[in-house]
Amino acid sequence: MRLYGVVAVGSFRRYATYRMATAAGVFTNTVFGFILAYTYIALWDERPRLGGYDVSQALTYVWLGQALLMACAMMGGGFEDELVERIRTGDVAVDLYRPADLQLWWLAGDLGRAAFHLLGRGIVPLGLGALAFDLALPASPVTWLAFLGAVFLGVVVSFALRFLVAVSAFWLLDGAGVAQIAMLAGLFFSGMLLPLTVFPGALGEVARALPWSALLQVPADVLLGRHTGRGLAEAYAFQAGWAAVLLTAGRALQSLATRRVVVQGG
Repeated sequence: MRLYGVVAVGSFRRYATYRMATAAGVFTNTVFGFILAYTYIALWDERPRLGGYDVSQALTYVWLGQALLMACAMMGGGFEDELVERIRTGDVAVDLYRPADLQLWWLAGDLGRAAFHLLGRGIVPLGLGALAFDLALPASPVTWLAFLGAVFLGVVVSFALRFLVAVSAFWLLDGAGVAQIAMLAGLFFSGMLLPLTVFPGALGEVARALPWSALLQVPADVLLGRHTGRGLAEAYAFQAGWAAVLLTAGRALQSLATRRVVVQGG
C-alpha cells in the first residue's frame, strides 16, 4: 500500500505545479458560482422551499457544487484521457508489466488529484461565496468530517465511473464519444445543474438512485445536515455500494480486455 500512497502524493504534487491553471480555475468556478447563485435566488423567490431547501441552503448547494466540481470530476477530466491514450498507442502494455495493480495505480493517482483540487480549487470559491451570501454552513466539526467522508466516497465512485469509460477504449480505441456521454450524464445526474430533490416524480427517484448522485447530491446533503445518524450511515452505504459495484465491474472489464490488448496501427 505504500506504493499507492507514493503515487497519490506524486499526483498531488503534479497538479500543484500548474499554478496559473489553478488560479484560472478558481476564477472560473467563482464566476459561475455567482451566476448560478443569482439564478437560484430568482428561482427560489418564485418557489420557496423548492426541493426541500430554503434560499440559504440552496445557495450553499451552489457553492458546494463549484467546490466539488473538479474534485469529483463531474465533467470528467483527469486520468481517463491519459489512460485512453495509453490504450490507443499500446503503452498500456508497459503498465500491465508493472508490479502494481492497474486499477489501484490509477485510483491512487486520482485520489491525489482530487485532494489537490479540493484544496486548490474548492476552498477559495466556497469562502468567497460565504462572504457574499448567507450560506448554511455548519459550525460543528463533526458535520465537516462527515462531509469529507462523503466527498471521499464520491471521488471513488467518480473514479470507478471514469475507469469504465477509459477501459472501453480497449474495444473502441477512441473513448471520446463515451467520455462525452459520461460528461453529460455526470453534469445532469450529479445535481450540478439543479439539486436532484427538485426533479419530479419517477425522474427524481431514478436520478437519486443512480451513482452520479454520490458525487454532489449526497455530500451536499450531508453538509446541510439532511443525513444524520442512521441516515448518514445509509448515505455512506449508498455511496460505498455503488463504489464496490462499479470497481468490480471495472476490474472485470480490465481482466477481459487485457487478454487481448490491441495496438492501433500495428
